Amino acid sequence: MRENKYDDAVFFQKYSEMDRSRQGLTGAGEWHELEKLLPDFQGLSVLDLGCGYGWHCKYAAEHGAAYVLGTDISQKMLEAAEQKNPGPNIEYRQAAMEDLGFADASFDVVLSSLAFHYVADFISLVQNISRWLKPGGRFVFSMEHPVFTAYGSQDWCYDETGKILHFPVDNYYLEGKRDAIFLGEPVTKYHRTLTTYLDTLLRNGFQLQRVVEPQPPEHMMDIPGMKDELRRPMMLLVSASKAVEG
Repeated sequence: MRENKYDDAVFFQKYSEMDRSRQGLTGAGEWHELEKLLPDFQGLSVLDLGCGYGWHCKYAAEHGAAYVLGTDISQKMLEAAEQKNPGPNIEYRQAAMEDLGFADASFDVVLSSLAFHYVADFISLVQNISRWLKPGGRFVFSMEHPVFTAYGSQDWCYDETGKILHFPVDNYYLEGKRDAIFLGEPVTKYHRTLTTYLDTLLRNGFQLQRVVEPQPPEHMMDIPGMKDELRRPMMLLVSASKAVEG
């Protein structure tokens, strides 16, 4: 059974109150770096895995994509996407990304934003994505950094006064399920090493274009707690292209 935490009413309400939910792409701390990795969408077919509110779908459509398919396991997410980010060339479909099936070479671009750490079998998913992409197609995604997922709790270590001491990193090489807390709620996530993420791409016909550990933008540094985000990486951004045979 695929976990569908975002259809939980309490969890979804908390998520809807986040800056990235209310403000869209400009409210996402990594967007200033992720946008630089995106291709020219003009005339392209795009698949967004774990599309959430559909912000990236709308961005691709507004930048010339001929067709955009956003998929998400959460009905609540897709209802929000239909309301916030509709478009004549945007389609939304409810499905876990692990259960999707498309013909070979169906898309020019595959995107995913902060969703792969919910996937138990990353290798099989990348194998599918490689088939779904046309030769030369682009694969761009963000996810939680392995340093952030390793320990599991995803919280700082504090002293007796509540002051942050450091961020825990442990069991880094022990990949697999983690019981995390996100928005004060228990969530199942999956930890993998940086080697596993990048080597899986290289072993499945991808060429790395960019790898970025985004820092918070300067204009967000006044947000409470944001300066502490410079103490450890929280996200990893990757841009790759499917190799052209011959």
